[in-house]
Amino acid sequence: MKTNLISLLDNAKLNKKENDLYLRGLRNHKEEHIFTEIKKIHQEVFTKIDCIECANCCKTIPALVTNSDIKRIASVLNISAKQFLRKYVLEDINGEMTLNVVPCRFLNEDNTCSIYEVRPEACRRFPHTDEKEYPRRTSLNLANTLVCPAAVQVLQQLKNVIPLV
Repeated sequence: MKTNLISLLDNAKLNKKENDLYLRGLRNHKEEHIFTEIKKIHQEVFTKIDCIECANCCKTIPALVTNSDIKRIASVLNISAKQFLRKYVLEDINGEMTLNVVPCRFLNEDNTCSIYEVRPEACRRFPHTDEKEYPRRTSLNLANTLVCPAAVQVLQQLKNVIPLV
């Protein structure tokens, strides 16, 4: 991972408490206004950050998977959903399912994804910085800034556009 991406993550760790307070404060703003701004910021940030350069999400957190993800991926791998579950999935006591290995076993050496076209919905949506629910997901957004340099940049730019009073 390039030095500037690492420094973004280091910065997020240093500013974790401040970022948490800011994200909590967003709940007091109109969601529509935040969503309009965050969509623009998200698009701008992702024109500058190449996920393949980083792939830290794939290297550090297990992807959540749904039953439809399992069926879709299993189909492409030419195995049954049951076989996929046994071989690739870990289910917790609450029924939440994740891929069972970190780094992700579908991550190639060049940081590309071997199942990219059928990857889990959680992977498609990560880091969730362009979603209307962003202001309500304080814990998720904060956690994502510790993993994803793009999430850090989105938050930093959002602070400039929507300062808390």
